[in-house]
Amino acid sequence: IWASKSKGARYTFNHGALKALNDGKQMRSDWTLPICSGRRRLRVNGKKAHSTQKPEALLYRVILAASNPGDVVLDPFFGTGTTGVVAKVLHRHWIGIEREADYVALARDRIENVQAQPYDTAVFDVCDKRRLARRVPFSSLLENGLLQPGQTLYFRSDRSQRAQIKPDGRLRVGEFEGSIHQAGRHLMGGGPCNGWEHWYFETVEGALHPIDDLRAQLRATGGGHPMHSDQETGQ
Repeated sequence: IWASKSKGARYTFNHGALKALNDGKQMRSDWTLPICSGRRRLRVNGKKAHSTQKPEALLYRVILAASNPGDVVLDPFFGTGTTGVVAKVLHRHWIGIEREADYVALARDRIENVQAQPYDTAVFDVCDKRRLARRVPFSSLLENGLLQPGQTLYFRSDRSQRAQIKPDGRLRVGEFEGSIHQAGRHLMGGGPCNGWEHWYFETVEGALHPIDDLRAQLRATGGGHPMHSDQETGQ
């Protein structure tokens, strides 16, 4: 459930962090995690302290994905404090609500014994800065002279897989026409495709660079920029 304080307010979803956590592959929405057992399972007099203690791995993913350092994490069913433990490790503030006094005592003791590493913004901030950057439509590269209609782009820097840029910003691959993302999916035979990362342009020197480099130039200058791709030959 995503909730916001007001209409138009942004929610937090650290897409890049989950992808990195999954060895560079987009993480699915269904997760397979081991149950809480072994030394991480709280016991009192040899018996389980809580019948449904959640594994820290589960809360680690949830908190990493949906919050940033310094945010407040609310758990209205705090139990033995797994949310608080992970929040402390990841440098989030937390609020826990629990009605059972025994669980409250266990949670307090458990969280107090957590030794989090010193906070360093460069280390703990996993927010994908690209998602916060100004949106740049592919057509803006044409409007600002960084690419030209009719110019050739290469898919995954493979010169045998090419497309031509139409004046409206769509790509033409054989008889197929679509956006940089749709054209990429067409060549891949389906599946997700970020066209900014997969399409390459050729420089005057003959080198291939991702079109995302041109988008970065446009963002940095806030407008037009001298062209660096080989526009005279249309290649």
